[in-house]
Amino acid sequence: MTIDLAKLWDFNKPDVSEERFRSALLTASGDDVLILQTQIARTYGLRRDFSKSQQILTDIEPQLEKSSIEARVRYYLELGRTYSSATHPPESQTAEVRELARSAFLQAAELAQHGKLDSLAIDALHMMTFIDTASEEQIEWNRKAMVLMQSSSQPEAKKWAGALHNNTGYALHLLGRNEDALVEFKLALAAHEQGGNPPNIRIAHWMIAWTLRSLGRLNDAIEIQLRLEKECDVAGEPDPYVFEELELLYEAAGEKEKSEFYTTRRKATS
Repeated sequence: MTIDLAKLWDFNKPDVSEERFRSALLTASGDDVLILQTQIARTYGLRRDFSKSQQILTDIEPQLEKSSIEARVRYYLELGRTYSSATHPPESQTAEVRELARSAFLQAAELAQHGKLDSLAIDALHMMTFIDTASEEQIEWNRKAMVLMQSSSQPEAKKWAGALHNNTGYALHLLGRNEDALVEFKLALAAHEQGGNPPNIRIAHWMIAWTLRSLGRLNDAIEIQLRLEKECDVAGEPDPYVFEELELLYEAAGEKEKSEFYTTRRKATS
């Protein structure tokens, strides 16, 4: 791909991203045209217009036979996301739909590994956690993705470290394995600090504090959340999740007035 997709994406604004992709289409050629269309399809998935997303992919499917491996990988990856993703309501996830998603994601993963497109292979493997949703199964898929990431020499693949450690930590937390979860969340923090993205770093600290609360380490958790409160306020992005944690932490510590203070802050930003 000759176009840097990362520079065109704003996952918080899929409509803006679509405009950028369509603008890039005006001067694109060859497989870049197909790849850009897969990303346009994804923008509709993020907006929960899965039928539109599928229609775009259906339109380009006849061209895949003579396309590059990357174009085919991205097609199957986005096709899978039209069936199962973080934006799908739970009631939509029937057994039939899950199997359609599974087939697409596994095809994407196999093609990507064959084409040495490690980041896309990791993406496909991590999407399997939306199909196999038991925590033990999610941990296994994350581990497979992590093995591939750790063995890869490709910078794009290494960027998955924070997300994979975070997702593994979350699954371990749901299993009540909070000490193990804490290890994963600290690894996620280290990865995000290396990446240098402030919002991701704050989220990683929040996950650590969240786990510390579950471990009964209230003072340590409060210290982190108070620091996050200040950082978010300075950034002009007060975070209701930080306020909710402080509300719960002070309640657990028996400090009713402080807990009520953060109840008020949370309600004001929700």
